[in-house]
Amino acid sequence: MNLKIGDIAPDFELKDQFNETHKLSDYRGKKLVLYFYPKDNTPGCTTEACSFRDNYQVFREHGFEILGVSADDSESHAKFQEKHSLPFLLLADTDHKVSEMYGVWQLKKMMGKEYYGIARTTFVIDEDGKIIKIYEKVKPDQHAVEILKELNLVS
Repeated sequence: MNLKIGDIAPDFELKDQFNETHKLSDYRGKKLVLYFYPKDNTPGCTTEACSFRDNYQVFREHGFEILGVSADDSESHAKFQEKHSLPFLLLADTDHKVSEMYGVWQLKKMMGKEYYGIARTTFVIDEDGKIIKIYEKVKPDQHAVEILKELNLVS
C-alpha cells in the first residue's frame, strides 16, 4: 500500500509494552505522531526514541500523542521503554502486518545481505485520522525537532 498525504490512516490493533491492546481508531480526536522504527535497543532507534522522549512535553503541549511501532514483542518494548524512560507507548507489530499495511516493511541491505525489515518512517495524523505528513529516510538524531519545526510548534 502506498499511503500519501490526505489519506485516512489505516486502522489497526496492536499490543503495547504493557500487553494492552490499542487501536488507531482509539486516537480519533487527537493528533498523532506514528513512527515506525527497525529495532529496540539499537543505536539509531535508541537515538530516535530518546529524541521523541526529550521533546515529548512540547508535542503534548500541542495536543500530540506519540506511538512507536516495531516488529519487537511487548517484552522487548517494556525493557526498551524502561531502560530509556520513554513516556509514550511502543506497539508490537510482531507479524509485521501493520508495517506492511503502511508500506514500511521493505527489502533492506546491510553488509551485502538482503532482508526484510521496517524502513524508518513517520506518519503525522490529524484529529480526523488523516495523514498530514510523511517522513521517510529519517535521520534519528534530528527527527523529533524536524517534525516540531515543520509543524511550526517551535522556532
